[in-house]
Amino acid sequence: MSKVIAVFGAGTGLGVSVARRFGREGFRVALVARRKDRLDTLVEELAGEGIEAAAFSADLSKPADVPALVGAIRDRFGRIDVVEYAPIGGNQGFTAAAELDAATLEGLIPLLLLTPVEVVKAVLPEWTERGDGAFLLAQGSSAALPMPYLSGLGPVMSATRNYLYSLNGELAGKGIYAGALTIGALITRSEAAARVEAGDFETPDGPQFPVVDPDDLAEHYWSMYTKRDRVEQFHPESLSPHAAA
Repeated sequence: MSKVIAVFGAGTGLGVSVARRFGREGFRVALVARRKDRLDTLVEELAGEGIEAAAFSADLSKPADVPALVGAIRDRFGRIDVVEYAPIGGNQGFTAAAELDAATLEGLIPLLLLTPVEVVKAVLPEWTERGDGAFLLAQGSSAALPMPYLSGLGPVMSATRNYLYSLNGELAGKGIYAGALTIGALITRSEAAARVEAGDFETPDGPQFPVVDPDDLAEHYWSMYTKRDRVEQFHPESLSPHAAA
């Protein structure tokens, strides 16, 4: 039975590029996101490229729904081998630290911290039994490199990053990999890129980010999955604390 990757937060940018990259290696693909119509379109596109995929509509800000969601994916495909979690879309933005409040953080915590933890909890028994599995997390660079005006998302993602590092250390000896792709760039073809082009997404006095093709990020993921030689991959690599040093 061929392997399965579940792409959580699948969209027209990174999500479908990851699906294509792994699909070329023979993976079947579960696409998970809120909008069923968009998912169905992506499933058709992938089918035209010879990649088997199925859509699963879900609100990833509801961690209590994760067990049923993972169960539905298993019912369809029989297994889950890799999870890619990248739910940040065009409807989210940064908050200046001086303007941050508890309500803003509470609104971000389910999607960015609680749900990925629940996803890992749901797939871990299967991976432990098999002695193989991989959890791939996409996060913004503010998770690792705090910057003025780019708060809100960063503090919550940094907590998830902390969890992922601990997870990797605990599970590596069991054949299970956990890795983070930390992105400091605007992803072309994504909803966030569309917002920037429309002038709806601004960071006053903040840095200007480079632009990256999601196919290049998907290639990073494939390298991380196959080599399993690093917990975190920065893009661009100049963002890495080691590079800065």
